[in-house]
Amino acid sequence: MRIGFFDSGIGGITVLHQALRYLPNEDYIFYADTLHNPYGEKSKEEVREYIFNAVDFLAEQGVKALVIACNTATSIAVDDLRQKYDFPILGIEPAVKPAVQSCEGKRKKVLVLATNLTLKEKKFHNLVNSIDQHDIVESLPLPGLVEFAEKFEFREEIVVPYLKEQLSSFNLMQYGTVVLGCTHFPYFEDSIKKIFPEEVEIISGSVGTAKNLRRILEANNQINHGSGDIIFFKSGFPVEDKETLSNYKKLLGMLDMEG
Repeated sequence: MRIGFFDSGIGGITVLHQALRYLPNEDYIFYADTLHNPYGEKSKEEVREYIFNAVDFLAEQGVKALVIACNTATSIAVDDLRQKYDFPILGIEPAVKPAVQSCEGKRKKVLVLATNLTLKEKKFHNLVNSIDQHDIVESLPLPGLVEFAEKFEFREEIVVPYLKEQLSSFNLMQYGTVVLGCTHFPYFEDSIKKIFPEEVEIISGSVGTAKNLRRILEANNQINHGSGDIIFFKSGFPVEDKETLSNYKKLLGMLDMEG
């Protein structure tokens, strides 16, 4: 049985990349809901419908575990999904806790970069309120990065000016950690590093999710000895054209180069 991965688009490949590091012998099925992205700019009700339709499809494929590799989808639906399905469902959320722990001793702030919908959700605010005792967490929506990623636009000469414009009102010297609160954002880590001072740490929740996935499979005695095979779907349709498959593999390769 395969492990299912779901995202609104190609951002979840950054989480899949970490899963392949920690579970290289598993086989995977990756579902990108490209017909309906970006989720972060749509209504909560609309996005919930898309999420449940996608997970229904993945459940029909017989997955043994599912990773919601999308911060927005996790914040909106992960609790309800766990009520409906009997296989393990893992979500991903902005890595606020380690960021706050790292910055408190340095007297620095945390900046969470995410989508509008993630930052508006009660789940995010509850997370911050439970951790941020000294009011050091700030946030900024960057929907343009999602649009760039879905267009495979990663050139720094395009991305860096956008980031500079969006961050123009921020005093970047105040921050100790930047949290990438959208799975599309790790593609742009190098560009983000060019904007912030060198000592600023940039983190995401992908590694923690991959480690948790491995822990759950080990506990359930479900570790597989496959080949790391990946089947890709776009909004319920198998990805068969060579160009798209090549682009997806290039994204995995790009992440490998970034270490």
